[in-house]
Amino acid sequence: MSPSPSAVVKRPFTRSLGERVDWNLLRTFQVVAQELSISRAAVRLHLSQPAVSQGLKRLEEQMGTPLIERHGPRFMLTQSGIETLRVAAEVLGQFAQLDAALEQSNGQVVGKVRLLAVSGIQCVHYDRFLATLHQDYPGIALEIEVQSSDAIVSALSQKTASFGLAVNRSANAWLGQQFLTRESYGFYCSHLHPLYRLDDLTVEDLRNESVISFTGDLLGGTLSALAEFRDRHHLNGQIVASSANTQEVLRLVMAGFGIGCLPQHICEGEVAAGRLWRLPPSEGVCEVDIQLLWNLDQRFTMAETVFLQRLRDANMENPARV
Repeated sequence: MSPSPSAVVKRPFTRSLGERVDWNLLRTFQVVAQELSISRAAVRLHLSQPAVSQGLKRLEEQMGTPLIERHGPRFMLTQSGIETLRVAAEVLGQFAQLDAALEQSNGQVVGKVRLLAVSGIQCVHYDRFLATLHQDYPGIALEIEVQSSDAIVSALSQKTASFGLAVNRSANAWLGQQFLTRESYGFYCSHLHPLYRLDDLTVEDLRNESVISFTGDLLGGTLSALAEFRDRHHLNGQIVASSANTQEVLRLVMAGFGIGCLPQHICEGEVAAGRLWRLPPSEGVCEVDIQLLWNLDQRFTMAETVFLQRLRDANMENPARV
């Protein structure tokens, strides 16, 4: 837990800021500032919450000024915190450039690639790319985190992730993108639902059914095609649960909370096992494209450059691409 502003006592320092600050703590602070949560920062950093809180406290003591303020359960950056975050991004960016320079000097490709992805992606040529990448460049380490499409685009805009695999409906000048795969969505219910195994159903029969939705399933959102379908067919049932994670939406449908619109490839096994039932329309609700995304203004390390080029090449060779 971060100390209150009054708990950080300013005192004269005999050494410059660059000499007295532990630069490793800048990374801790950067993640806390991005997540605005000690618990989420601890997960990203693979540290305990007390370790993250202690690291933040030590940095504030070394800086001689508070960096965050608590307002109940929420964080806010102080003006010093905002300036520190800006400088931390520049410092850590310089280290990334040093990584790239060292890689080029010794002829090796090593380093970490942070990839954010929506859940439940099924893509044969992407899986094949991962296998060949590891065989050809074993020094590249991947950190893959599941997030919503909106969160992924936001992280790329802040340059806190290398790449994203997400749904993107916006046209940002700074954002590069390339088609990865296409997912077909349909409505399903579980064996616990009253509509299970009922034949001759129509879309009209779904109008008042409770719905489990995706958090991006809103008009104008990343999955607005699903919301547009519900609006067009007057499916006005109550949204009883939602999640940004495909597996969690599936779990809620399986638990009988209501009907849900899910990628068909996620549901095939459960349909075959008799635990899910496909609902109308038989032709499906919509198709959603998953894109490979990256920030055009970001300076990549050699490992990130190799990752991007190899995945883009794999996409170009994909016979199913559009």
